[in-house]
Amino acid sequence: MPKNSKKKNPRILVVTPEITYLPNGMGSLSGMRAKAGGLADVSASLVGALFRQGADVHVALPHYRRMFHVDVGKLISEELRVYMNHLHNSRIHLAEDRIFYYRDTVYSNYSADSFRQAMAFQREVINNIIPQVEPDLIHCNDWMTGLIPAAARRMGIPCLFTVHNIHTYKSTLDEIEDRGIDAAPFWQNLFFERPPYNYEESRSTNPVDTLASGIFAAHFINTVSPTFLREVVDGRHSFVPDNIRREMAGKYAAGCATGILNSPDEDCQPDKDPYLEVKFDASTHVAAKKVNKIAFQSRTGLKVDQDAPLFFWPSRLDPVQKGCSLLSDILYNVVHKYWDRGLQIAFVANGPYQDVFRRIVGFHDFYERVTVCDFDEGLSRLAFAASDFILMPSLFEPCGLPQMTSQYYGSLPVVHDTGGLHDTVEPLDVNRNTGNGFRFENYDAHGLEWAMDEAMRFYALPETQKSEIVSRVMLEAKTRFNHDVTAQAYIKIYESMLARPLLEH
Repeated sequence: MPKNSKKKNPRILVVTPEITYLPNGMGSLSGMRAKAGGLADVSASLVGALFRQGADVHVALPHYRRMFHVDVGKLISEELRVYMNHLHNSRIHLAEDRIFYYRDTVYSNYSADSFRQAMAFQREVINNIIPQVEPDLIHCNDWMTGLIPAAARRMGIPCLFTVHNIHTYKSTLDEIEDRGIDAAPFWQNLFFERPPYNYEESRSTNPVDTLASGIFAAHFINTVSPTFLREVVDGRHSFVPDNIRREMAGKYAAGCATGILNSPDEDCQPDKDPYLEVKFDASTHVAAKKVNKIAFQSRTGLKVDQDAPLFFWPSRLDPVQKGCSLLSDILYNVVHKYWDRGLQIAFVANGPYQDVFRRIVGFHDFYERVTVCDFDEGLSRLAFAASDFILMPSLFEPCGLPQMTSQYYGSLPVVHDTGGLHDTVEPLDVNRNTGNGFRFENYDAHGLEWAMDEAMRFYALPETQKSEIVSRVMLEAKTRFNHDVTAQAYIKIYESMLARPLLEH
């Protein structure tokens, strides 16, 4: 079904396995929330911004009935029928399969279960939702949608594929077809583990890589940060499989790949945030942040001191990516070095390294200086408002949101110079009043300690000088990191794709 690229308001179908919310007026379900990570926030922000700007945007996502607050057990069949008919006329298109209905989480801990979910989702999108919506362009996200670009290419529909995380799954054609997807018409657009001789030869013995297939078959791809894209293309990350690196590099060389930064959650606004003790903006942040700091300290057992410099760790405690070991190596030294200045560190995060930090706190009796808390949305928001700095010493970062969110709340980021952190944090120059945080280049504990020392040097400045800089950072962040800016970047890609002639298949 080739599409008319000259259409005044082309129809965009966004295909995503997770989303945080949908804008008012877009569909009939309230309380739609299916989140496992940043993809949910990105999907919500993009769809919301596109909808506000008048785009003919539609969304395809799995029907997580339990997570969407629909108690099917209490619905009689007639009510359910009316309910489903109402959805049919909206811009929300839910993939129906029992595997989604009673789930409490987006992804399973079992890879085979995640594969079945991905196949059920893509089966419904390919077989039912695309024919129903008749989109002019399809926008897919991550490996759970990796087969759709191949089908879209066969249908003559341009497809954008966004790579949020380097995660994939491999399965054979017969396993894919056994889940209800007829891959025979588009098998040549898929990426196999080895070059296929023909369909029959590869059907049972040559696995398909879902993420590589999405990249290979899409007409255009993007990552969620320009620097991360270049890092992958240049082979700077050993965890990126070589086949995926090659495919991304090929798209990049052909001018069909770019990086678009994500944006923070629209709810993360300190002048509207219901979780804060006192709301504030760029002109009132000084006094308000001190009140929020006292509230946070009181709730978490830290020593109550409105003048104590507070560092906040907002990301999951994942030692592979997030740089937890760098901080654990220097935690004692940093707290001891700045003991007289009352330095405090707060973790509001779950993950494997949580117990490591709790043991360090217990061994050194740092309970009033370091707090380790399970993740809680309200407590995390309060920590952004209470803190002076956030810590993100990630080994790699496809984009990252906390380093942008923190700037909204007047908390300056301390980060490793990589990926999306490089794109969103510039070294602070006090004399010129430029920059917005502290970056270290060498990925080691000494680099992180140096950056924290720089942050403490900034904290020692006169209050009026600090206030002026933090106010500027807050104002610039709202202008630079927002959903409309992100949506405009995607719209530019859509327009470019729709203007290109497609090859016949």
